[in-house]
Amino acid sequence: MSVRLSASGLSFFKLIGCLLMCACLLCAQTPQNQKPQDEVVRVFTELVQTDVTVFDKQGRFVNGLTKENFELKIDGKPRPIEAFDLVKAGSDEETQLAAARGGNVLSGKTVVPLDRGRTVFFYVDDVHMDLSGLKATRDVITAFIDKDMGQNDEAAIVSATGQIGFLQQLTDNREVLHAALKRLTVRGYNARDADRPPMTEYHAVLIDRMDRDVLEFFVTETIRLNPGLTREMAAALVQGRARTLLAQSGSYNMNMLIGLEALIRSAKVLPGRKLIFFLSNGFYLENRRSDAMSKLRDITSAAAKSGVVIYSMDTRGLVASLHDASEASTFDVTGQITLSTLGELTASQDGLNALARDTGGRPIFNTNDLKQGLKPALKETSTYYLLAWKPDAVAQKSKRFRNIEVSVAGRPDLSVRVRKGFFDVEPTATAASKPAPTTEDNKTVASKLRESIKAPYPQRDLPVLLGMNYLDIAGKGLILSTAVQVPGELLTFAPQPDGKIQAIVDLAGVYFDEKGQPRESFGERLVTTAASLEASKEYRNDITYTYPATLPPGLYQVRVAARDEKSGRTGGAHGWIEIPDLGKKQLEASSLLLGEKSPETISNVSSPPSIGPLTLSANHRFRHASNLRFLLFVYNSLFAPDQKPDVAVQVQVVRDDQPVITTALRKIGTDGVVDLTRLPYAAEIQLSDLPSGRYVLHVSVIDRVAKRSISKETQFEIY
Repeated sequence: MSVRLSASGLSFFKLIGCLLMCACLLCAQTPQNQKPQDEVVRVFTELVQTDVTVFDKQGRFVNGLTKENFELKIDGKPRPIEAFDLVKAGSDEETQLAAARGGNVLSGKTVVPLDRGRTVFFYVDDVHMDLSGLKATRDVITAFIDKDMGQNDEAAIVSATGQIGFLQQLTDNREVLHAALKRLTVRGYNARDADRPPMTEYHAVLIDRMDRDVLEFFVTETIRLNPGLTREMAAALVQGRARTLLAQSGSYNMNMLIGLEALIRSAKVLPGRKLIFFLSNGFYLENRRSDAMSKLRDITSAAAKSGVVIYSMDTRGLVASLHDASEASTFDVTGQITLSTLGELTASQDGLNALARDTGGRPIFNTNDLKQGLKPALKETSTYYLLAWKPDAVAQKSKRFRNIEVSVAGRPDLSVRVRKGFFDVEPTATAASKPAPTTEDNKTVASKLRESIKAPYPQRDLPVLLGMNYLDIAGKGLILSTAVQVPGELLTFAPQPDGKIQAIVDLAGVYFDEKGQPRESFGERLVTTAASLEASKEYRNDITYTYPATLPPGLYQVRVAARDEKSGRTGGAHGWIEIPDLGKKQLEASSLLLGEKSPETISNVSSPPSIGPLTLSANHRFRHASNLRFLLFVYNSLFAPDQKPDVAVQVQVVRDDQPVITTALRKIGTDGVVDLTRLPYAAEIQLSDLPSGRYVLHVSVIDRVAKRSISKETQFEIY
């Protein structure tokens, strides 16, 4: 393994400066002579795929099972298993799931990452959460972000009330996730009224189902507190209070569950299995004033069709009672209320339990350290069996809920987790939720690009790659350079009126701040010409467009969309970047600028090593036989007594969260550097000794005068 470092590399810097300035001034379309690896995805949409996990009594995943070991029943009737496989979460094989569930999978060539990660959502029920529950929620999500989030994983934090706002998006950016987590506050409601005796939501549940002891207690106490009331009048008052409380709590419960269902349905377009951690202080299902039970069935069906597994976490931890001394409570001399409400904790966990069990997950209850439940959940869902079966063509036209049963023949000692069922045809959406009818003809190109940019997840019909770098340029300030790349081999060429054979791509991009407000945008039409129609079939150059933006310091998301005019295929990409505030005079650095150099066939051994010309990479994909080069600039370093900075760097290359290259700490040289306020550092890494896959380049910068340190990292891929 060869890592060649350079303290200055002036010719390299001059070249990069020229490239950046050309990009900023021309916004040019640049072909890249590299061919992404293709993969043909074959789908068989006539099969329904069900993913299951099997565990022994010790909770360990049971490996080595075959198709013959499983028994599948739909509504109690055996159903043959047509196809079978063992799948690892986050692998390319998971694209099969997306195909069977109607996901966004290309029927032709597409660019598939060499390594994929898991998709994890945290759905925070901030409707039913107090301060201690919020702390437990923050602790477990922070542990995931800092310790358990894998190199290629993507995660999102979503709240039931929507208080996180624009930041509740799927991302691999840990800083964005931390920023989203900071927005969570206590929003819990209190389903109580001001009347006496105090009535809780669970009291109201028992009264509504005519629990004799609880109803009698409240009627008696109401008469005692309101002399002159008849028993009939007191009973009517008590039952009216209960109905009002249940109507209020039922509305909150339904809104929370509707939000969860919407999240699950939106995840259908994402490939593979998705894991949702549902964090809540619990809620009551036994409420005849709401349709929560029916909504749970809708959620189970949506989870089956979207490939979602739910793990419920009770954020109250290990509790002896749901009430403390600070709460107003009824004075229960006879013990009637105490006896009747012994099942309150269990009842409040019924919804959490149902969401987990019915979607193939597991509830995590009665622990003050939810982090101990997080790791097993991630491990349990990392591998699963995929069963494919043919649905009944006639039954598919009905709107019945179909029950799924899966077992391992002759092994009653094994536990099988599977979703409990699904609707053949989803219940009809309400009129308010139906989108306005549109046709392809009445949509303009701009509106189609706008739809792609507004979509919660990037569209993949046309693969779009996005690269972002910021750099402080003397006299110009911080420039955010955004590069958008489309594989040329996936474009559709056609004869134009002037006889030229061209492919036309319409491109649009918007820069949003962390509140979701658009701050800048761009639009461009890119035209690529081929020598002939036959030559266009062999076109392999990537199409790259670069746009410079000048934005104030802050956290931004860039959303881009591209549309191939001839085929109508549209694709998009999202990316986050934080622009630092250099005015604070604290140690900072530019983005890591990556480029590629092909090794020379014959090298002049009499010449010293140097870092010469290279091409900047927008997509961070590098050939196995090439060398990766990177550059960054260090800003606001303090000067030592000799009026020079003393800054050192350490470089790491990481794969699957394990370092594969680690260099010694090396001081950045200053010889020949004119502007010490923008201290440059460059390095070159030989890739031929590394296997193909995704990696993280991590660079630590230490200012030994100021005794401060920062780090920068970016992903790259070897093919």
